[in-house]
Amino acid sequence: MPSPISADPAARTRDGLATLGPEAVALRTALEELFTSWAADCGAQARLYPPLMRVEDLHRIDYFQNFPHLAITGSGLRPEALEKQGREPAIPAGDLLDASYALPSAACYNVYFDRAGTEVAEPLKVTTVATCFRREDHYDGLRRLLGFSMREIVCVGDRESVLAHLAEFKTRLLEYFTRIGLPVEVEAASDPFFDSGGARALMSQLFPTKEEFVFGGSLAIASVNFHRNFFGERCDLRLPDGSPAFSGCVAFGIERWISALTGHFDLSPEALREHVGGT
Repeated sequence: MPSPISADPAARTRDGLATLGPEAVALRTALEELFTSWAADCGAQARLYPPLMRVEDLHRIDYFQNFPHLAITGSGLRPEALEKQGREPAIPAGDLLDASYALPSAACYNVYFDRAGTEVAEPLKVTTVATCFRREDHYDGLRRLLGFSMREIVCVGDRESVLAHLAEFKTRLLEYFTRIGLPVEVEAASDPFFDSGGARALMSQLFPTKEEFVFGGSLAIASVNFHRNFFGERCDLRLPDGSPAFSGCVAFGIERWISALTGHFDLSPEALREHVGGT
């Protein structure tokens, strides 16, 4: 049986999939204008990437070892299955071809894959947005979705430039939340890009590589992420001296922002859009 439809001030959700109404769409547009203005301020290039990712690319970063619970793959039907009749709610696994593509679970991966095998002579800053997908053990309105929108602002370059990029956005976000009056706490988190027994994993425990901006004690609406030189190594992104480039990103879960803002502020839709706008 499908899960019941959950009511939300800004949307209707079912089975982890959300439909945004006109007011939520307008708020989403205002948020995107805000995020892209921040990206422009730091000189980030705006890019859009394919909606599917190659499985062979994801193997380069051990994605299926680190995030097996999140992965959703895309496949076609076997020829012999095309003639089958019926309207079952799911297609049997045996009717599917081997999957060469996967749905993205983060917007930034394509930045590294797109530039794989290149030299990063100067810090590269890119902003992109993607519809992302994550299999979860449960879904909760706009707070936790199967399919959602993620805006990221990525920096690839030397260590100092990447850390400066993340520090700048951490400060900017804290100032912004204070200005609009949204109570958010910064919490250290983990992002298991590294083998749990490896040296980088131990370093990650000592020096957290991910900080989340958490609303209401449990809802992470944004994060700053330092990947060290992991993607530089795996995607052959090189600095002029031949060493692997460093990378980091700032990520915004757009539906989560909508949930936090509409849940916290007792404002009309128009007043709320005006309240959250600006830089």
